[in-house]
Amino acid sequence: METILGIKGFDFVILASDTMKAKSVMWLDEDKSKIHRLTNYSMMSAVGDGGDCLQFSDFILRNLDLYKVTNGYDLTVRGAVHFIRTNLSAYLRSNVKYMVALLVGGFDLTSGPELTFIDSLGNSVPIRYGGHGSGINFCTPIFEEFYNPQLDKRTAYSIIEKCVFEIQKRFVINLRNFDVFMINREGITKLDSINQQSFRAKVMANPSTRE
Repeated sequence: METILGIKGFDFVILASDTMKAKSVMWLDEDKSKIHRLTNYSMMSAVGDGGDCLQFSDFILRNLDLYKVTNGYDLTVRGAVHFIRTNLSAYLRSNVKYMVALLVGGFDLTSGPELTFIDSLGNSVPIRYGGHGSGINFCTPIFEEFYNPQLDKRTAYSIIEKCVFEIQKRFVINLRNFDVFMINREGITKLDSINQQSFRAKVMANPSTRE
């Protein structure tokens, strides 16, 4: 039922995730962020089993903090991806298996923006756009139609808005709110959340778009 999305632009990466916490058919909370800060220039979003996401995310965050304290500097984005996928695949060979899928986005001062898809088996691949969860089924055609490697921040945010609108229109589960973060050369910036209120405000500000 959960959904996380990511898109890479010319000099930035945007990550978005719903904020719903649910158990089976029960809605528990609508303000649970699934996007976590790894370093000043990278973030990770995770979906899967609720307990697995919580424990595995906490394990990764604590170990990256320990790495910085020990060495005096943060892991690079690619280093963080390697650490995450190595541990996720290692747990598959033990008695502890984390059912977690992730997106890792960040900005490297030498190589630029990076967005990586990691599945629950520890496989990873760099991507331009994508996501995990049930909602991604409605978003892939939107990404394919509107994506451009040179797109700017406003256009990328608009594409994410289109994805969220399609999810809320067609998905039987009501994902009420999406957190949105951008990572670029300046670091991490929290963008305006996407929800019904933001869509109504947009329509009121642009009355000509009403049908």
